[in-house]
Amino acid sequence: MAYVISVKDVSKSYSRDNFEIPVLNNLSLEVDEGDFLSLMGPSGSGKTTLLNLIAGIDKPSQGSITVGGTDISKLSESALAKWRAHSIGFIFQFYNLIPVLTAFENVELPLLLTSLSKSERREHVETVLNVVGLGDRMDHYPKQLSGGQEQRVAIARAVVTDPLLIMADEPTGDLDKNSADEILTLMERLNTEFKKTIIMVTHDPHAAEKAKTTRHLEKGYLV
Repeated sequence: MAYVISVKDVSKSYSRDNFEIPVLNNLSLEVDEGDFLSLMGPSGSGKTTLLNLIAGIDKPSQGSITVGGTDISKLSESALAKWRAHSIGFIFQFYNLIPVLTAFENVELPLLLTSLSKSERREHVETVLNVVGLGDRMDHYPKQLSGGQEQRVAIARAVVTDPLLIMADEPTGDLDKNSADEILTLMERLNTEFKKTIIMVTHDPHAAEKAKTTRHLEKGYLV
């Protein structure tokens, strides 16, 4: 099986007041295509930093990151932005929906950067909203939806471009247990039925149980 992600000897430090603050230390990680990987660890262990590096939001201080055969650590900022737009779907803890747009319009946003026609965009959006169980809510605004429904809209937006990877940062962190379970079941389905490779950062052992693979970070090291 091919590795869809290869992180090799990656370190990441941030500068603050002339001090170098190390966050990740000489870290290596390989992820199989079709895996559902959970990254666990205490606050400050580097989980979100690693997620952001793999997603091309940030660049490593040293080392290389190859995703789908592309060494993203060598891409320019503009090339990285283009790569992210078609390769990565993001799911955040607090949904990040735009309140003045309907569910349909929120999900459609990433498609506005593509060459799809209006009718093709509608077909894509309606398909993914039906997949997440919100086909009857597409004209609702975020304030008219529950937290769990908002997160399902956010998941629909993440997958509407058919990305190579889904990156989820504490996707159930703001939800009650029932809503969290629904979201985790949906993510399992995206992984098993739609063959999506997922990396999920979580503090929650119950959420991590849904993943196929779990890795733990401790003070910038994989343990």
